Amino acid sequence: MPARESMVYSVLTTVGDEAQARRLAGAAVERRLAACAQVERIESHYRWDGALHAEPEWRLVFKTSAGALEGLLAWLRGAHPYELPQLLWQAWDASPGYAAWVRAETGGSANGEPRGAG
Repeated sequence: MPARESMVYSVLTTVGDEAQARRLAGAAVERRLAACAQVERIESHYRWDGALHAEPEWRLVFKTSAGALEGLLAWLRGAHPYELPQLLWQAWDASPGYAAWVRAETGGSANGEPRGAG
């Protein structure tokens, strides 16, 4: 089993238009809740309120650390434009260097210690 220091989390959600996607992506990185956010156009097929839908959506994939995961999810619950947003997350094994960068960009140091820890 990989060391916890080499784990990176991805969080997926979707929104209805590009402007919403870009707003959420930029704000999450600015707030240091995510080290990066990827935005891509997709088409979603689903049932909502008893009706079938096929609509364009924008998928966001946020890369974050274990220490920032709960903060990112809480922020997304409040900032998301959907009544019932898709919020999916998964832990990934990552290269040590990439995992250290994600931790550093989300409020921890590259060695896993909180910033300012002595």
